[in-house]
Amino acid sequence: MSPQRADHRRGAGAGTTARRAARFPVVDPATGEPFDEAPDQHPDEVDAVVARAHRAWRGWRADAPARTAALHAAADAVEAAGGDLAPLLTREQGKPLAEAYGEVARTAARLRYFAELAPETRPITDGRPVRGEVRWRSLGPVAAIVPWNFPVQLAAAKCAPALAAGNTVVLKPSPFTPLATRLLGTVLASVLPPDVLTVVTGREPLGARLASHPGIRHVTFTGSVPAGRAVAGAAADSLARVTLELGGNDAAILLDDVEVERVADRLFWAAFRNCGQVCMAVKRVYAPARLHAEVVEALAERARTVAVGPGLDPGTRLGPVSNGPQLARVEQVVRRALADGARAAAGGGRPDRPGHFFAPTVLTRVPPESAVVTEEQFGPVLPVVAYGSVEEAVAAANGTRYGLGGSVWSADPDRAEAVVDRLDCGTAWINHHAELSLAQPFAGTGDSGVGVAGGPWGLYGNLRPFVVHRPPGEPGEAT
Repeated sequence: MSPQRADHRRGAGAGTTARRAARFPVVDPATGEPFDEAPDQHPDEVDAVVARAHRAWRGWRADAPARTAALHAAADAVEAAGGDLAPLLTREQGKPLAEAYGEVARTAARLRYFAELAPETRPITDGRPVRGEVRWRSLGPVAAIVPWNFPVQLAAAKCAPALAAGNTVVLKPSPFTPLATRLLGTVLASVLPPDVLTVVTGREPLGARLASHPGIRHVTFTGSVPAGRAVAGAAADSLARVTLELGGNDAAILLDDVEVERVADRLFWAAFRNCGQVCMAVKRVYAPARLHAEVVEALAERARTVAVGPGLDPGTRLGPVSNGPQLARVEQVVRRALADGARAAAGGGRPDRPGHFFAPTVLTRVPPESAVVTEEQFGPVLPVVAYGSVEEAVAAANGTRYGLGGSVWSADPDRAEAVVDRLDCGTAWINHHAELSLAQPFAGTGDSGVGVAGGPWGLYGNLRPFVVHRPPGEPGEAT
């Protein structure tokens, strides 16, 4: 066992305490059995962790060049630790090893991107003789609460802009995937000042205590809509800023000129990557009635033949569902759809094997009111719904509580763009889906979230404006 691999059991970044010996099991979703354990930290430990983060903030916020250098060093350290991080991530989350290495690479890329961002001081020009300018100040300790689908990448998505802005961070991973995040904390602690980043692990009410702590000035959370509402309520007492990246139920609309075989691979992987456990994955396909059968068969053929297995197996393209509760939800929503009259063109249930596996499932003849259409299934399940007119498809795509992303597929990109402009969501794509740039804003409408992440918007979301006015002609002012 390498020193870094051992560290994920001993510590999780500067400032971690070991007040009690309680631990909880971590399950390998490929087997359904525990393979390791993580500290189950007591909620009372949050007080000391936040106090240390506040003390560290005083020095961290004061030296922007040092922050830039430290974040670049952090990116280098993450890349160097990839051989330890990626297999551990696969073991606890389930995704294929190649995808885990990709997640580590994106983690390093986010750290580098935000290392080079800095807020701009802006003059206020309103015609008055008083000189004014807007400067920017950090907020203080930030609570970053991350989910289990991309635990390392989303940790960086939250921590990198917060740290670049001069804040300190208390990072809490999901109890389903704590180990790689603890190891990430150890790696980053090797290059960051003490207590600038601390990882805490445990089951509830640890997250609620962190979100409600009066010393936390910004809570950034990614997860389900019910959990997001609970986080917002917990943060309300201290009036902390809240950024919520919540669910998605992204629709893909295929126009009647689409070449099905040409787009089928892209469409399939936009829906099934990471076993469908992606907030902005395609979760519903609307196909014109005359192409519906062809679309269903093209997607079903790929679902029937894709290599499903443990993420550590080199040939695996789709791993298991990440945890038992989510597997039960996927199974329940598919059963309900079949009971409502849907038909499984591929999959439809759990295979006869150990672990949290669910056969890649393509559903047809799905009633539009079925939960697999109206709710976020967040698993390897894709309903394909026939439509009669583009107006009908757009209305259906916009007809849920969510508004994260959407896409339109056509042989004519200009025609697709006219339809894309009618989608009520935060990000829309033409002839592809679920691809993001580090430089773009990421936000949704409706139940898909509050606030903006990504790009410069993510940086400014971790800052507050500070306005300075100065009358003209004061001593020391150039004339």
